[in-house]
Amino acid sequence: MLDQLRQWARTIKCDVVALWIAARDPRVPWYAKVSAAAVAAYALSPIDLIPDFVPALGYLDDMIIVPLGILLVIWMIPEGLMAEFREEAAKREGKPKSYAGAAAIVLLWVMAAALALWWFWPRLFSATAAGGRAGT
Repeated sequence: MLDQLRQWARTIKCDVVALWIAARDPRVPWYAKVSAAAVAAYALSPIDLIPDFVPALGYLDDMIIVPLGILLVIWMIPEGLMAEFREEAAKREGKPKSYAGAAAIVLLWVMAAALALWWFWPRLFSATAAGGRAGT
């Protein structure tokens, strides 16, 4: 059973790379490109929707959400193209990682966090200040 899980993990990893390739291919429909880029970026991102330290739910995205997203996007891409992308992903398996890609993902998450902070900060600060004034 452990060997089956390892093979499944390798297949998922290969499919994520194949989706990243698909997101950049002009033959793929635009909606599949957007979905492929989003799923691949999330799967490769160091930040999870549900942090892994949360009991029981922490691995939910790794074990359910990511594989379902991959299956959905694979369903959107024509079979012949997906086979081609999987072959290309298998060729790239031993190649070095992209530090520029990792930096782009981290930058994207930092920008999203900064935007959320900018959006919520005045509301949180004014709610705290209003609560403090009401008690005096």
